[in-house]
Amino acid sequence: MTDIDHELEVKAVAALSDGPFKCGTVAIVGRPNVGKSTLLNHILGMKLAITSRKAQTTRHRLLGIHTTDDTQYLFVDTPGFQQKHLNALNKGLNKTVTQVLTEVDVVLFVIEPMKLGDADRKVLQLLSDKTPTILVVNKLDLMGDKGNILPLIQDFDLEFPFSEIVPVSAKKSLNLDELLKSIRTYLPEQEAIYSEDELTDKNERFLAAELVREKIFRLLGDEIPYSVAVEVEKFEVVGKLRRIFCAIIVDKDSQKPMLIGKNGEKLKQISTEARQDMEKLFGGKVYLETWVKVKGGWADDARALKSLGY
Repeated sequence: MTDIDHELEVKAVAALSDGPFKCGTVAIVGRPNVGKSTLLNHILGMKLAITSRKAQTTRHRLLGIHTTDDTQYLFVDTPGFQQKHLNALNKGLNKTVTQVLTEVDVVLFVIEPMKLGDADRKVLQLLSDKTPTILVVNKLDLMGDKGNILPLIQDFDLEFPFSEIVPVSAKKSLNLDELLKSIRTYLPEQEAIYSEDELTDKNERFLAAELVREKIFRLLGDEIPYSVAVEVEKFEVVGKLRRIFCAIIVDKDSQKPMLIGKNGEKLKQISTEARQDMEKLFGGKVYLETWVKVKGGWADDARALKSLGY
């Protein structure tokens, strides 16, 4: 698309709206495992950010683009702020969170229902009252009596000057339209930065590695340590077929059997489920080959972290 075509497209979209077109960045922050990536995926209407019950699933700053007739929302999904296992990797993840908070127009501070815990408060200390911050109380479907949320909101007001408090259920897609309306209030008036068919700033190579890592976390759970990474060593497009070759990197030799499994069954399951998700996301056939490599101490090695994109 040429610059002229993009400009015409933006003007056409704006013409469909009653008000001015708005476009801005929105950080999604919170402690690990409160549903930040699930929230992004359900707003976008597709699986872009990987999810699992394991903390530290999200390791990268991921941009998700949601464009409507009158607004382009640029969501930045951040890693959960880490307070344990503070190796070089996690220190870098925390730096990503704090940097994002200085660059965005709006912050979504996501918590689980009914309480602000100590871990939530530590993330809250990173926020500035100069940036509009919406408290997103996730998992509304688990709250039971919705009347209980009123005293909860009063308590939250004492903790931080939130611009608004919006209860949602990311998993059930409840109240997400109301959340988008609230966000729009605080976005600047300007033209769209991306074309309306773009969903992220990340390439397919990155997304492929993330999907393999998600399956590792989901299928091995607590068996697999935090020190596992995925590196795409080759990504080829042959006609409509994508040929992807991934190395799964672990810290110790003793961790390889966990990933490979008896007769290679666990690695095969990881690869099969990752390939199926890739085919849905990329809209075409995928040939995926994976293997396990040992790279001792990679999570504390600045050079290794840089080569892996952290």
